[in-house]
Amino acid sequence: MGKLYERIDERLRAFIAAQPMFFVATAPAAGGHVNVSPKGYRDTFAILDDLTVAYLDLYGSGSETIAHLRDNGRITIMFCSFDRQPKILRLYGSGRVVRPDAPERASLIGRFGGHPGTRAIIVVDVERIADSCGYSVPFMELAGERPLLDDQHGRRAPEEWPPRVKRNVASIDGLPALEPDHPAPSSPGVSAPAEA
Repeated sequence: MGKLYERIDERLRAFIAAQPMFFVATAPAAGGHVNVSPKGYRDTFAILDDLTVAYLDLYGSGSETIAHLRDNGRITIMFCSFDRQPKILRLYGSGRVVRPDAPERASLIGRFGGHPGTRAIIVVDVERIADSCGYSVPFMELAGERPLLDDQHGRRAPEEWPPRVKRNVASIDGLPALEPDHPAPSSPGVSAPAEA
């Protein structure tokens, strides 16, 4: 039986910290495609307070989450245990995009590990916290984190990033995603510098 929580308490924080990945779901306000994205790297997710979380948004194959957040702000983050504890935890809320050149970035970036190819930070104001059983979720053992995305981003030359930004200006449904002036990572293996 599922349970609702008023806040992300210490027990939920421990559960979240133990999960090697999470899933992000968003959808446009009208029509279009629902998007679900798996996210890896444990150090890309942070709990800011009992009702606020954030994660590093790394460049990938599309920009659906950013487009949907700009459209309506709705987002759900799901953690799913693949070990002994059969549990699923969902954080429902409103998300916003913190660009690499936003003043707020400086106070957030230190909560994450360093990853080349960081596109933005997504901050979520959590409105509903609910768990459910994971009785049908299979047992799986973690072999390790896959370094391919960081490796690929770390090899990109500076001139390769602006076209990547340009490809992320719209979602697959044509919704606006990155603004044309969105800052690209400044050099290979380095995201836009944090301000002191």
